[in-house]
Amino acid sequence: MSKNLLLIFTRNPELGKVKTRLAKTIGAEKALAIYKFLLAHTKKVTEKIACDKAVYYSVKVREDDLWNGEIYQKKQQLGEDLGIRMQNAFQDAFANGYEKVLIVGSDLIDLSEEIIEKGFLQLASNDVVIGPAEDGGYYLLGMKSVHPNVFKNKNWGTSSVREETLNDLKDKKVHLLNELNDADVLDDIKEHPAFQHFLN
Repeated sequence: MSKNLLLIFTRNPELGKVKTRLAKTIGAEKALAIYKFLLAHTKKVTEKIACDKAVYYSVKVREDDLWNGEIYQKKQQLGEDLGIRMQNAFQDAFANGYEKVLIVGSDLIDLSEEIIEKGFLQLASNDVVIGPAEDGGYYLLGMKSVHPNVFKNKNWGTSSVREETLNDLKDKKVHLLNELNDADVLDDIKEHPAFQHFLN
């Protein structure tokens, strides 16, 4: 067992249930195809990193899917909102003996092995690592212990999340990684080469 754990939060890829903001402009079927593409990208980026890994499913744990059960622990997200679900996952990780824990989502085409490895590295000399997203949220959060206030009183999915999170961590040493762009709305992806075959 590694002392480092990577948590990957995913949504079960079901028509009409994923990338709903994107679906408003390109339709639910294309939005689902893009989300499946992003899931596969996240798997490719994460599967060879030298750490333990856990995939957290939004609705139901799937055994026969793209996440290999020999590489990824499979768990269910628990809690009434995203903050509580993330807090529960972090608490579970530390309770199981992990010392450095990172969480990422599964909708970031620019996510790379280097970014995740840098996140773990920066936790050696920082309390918290944040990967800021262009929309005002974050695509990565890393901790060595749970900071519960980070997960409370947030309007998840809005542009205020990162600023409020940094306010919660004023007395902690925080490292910010490179800013990247989530794929939430058409403007996020329409210029990106990786998505052109979905949009044409």
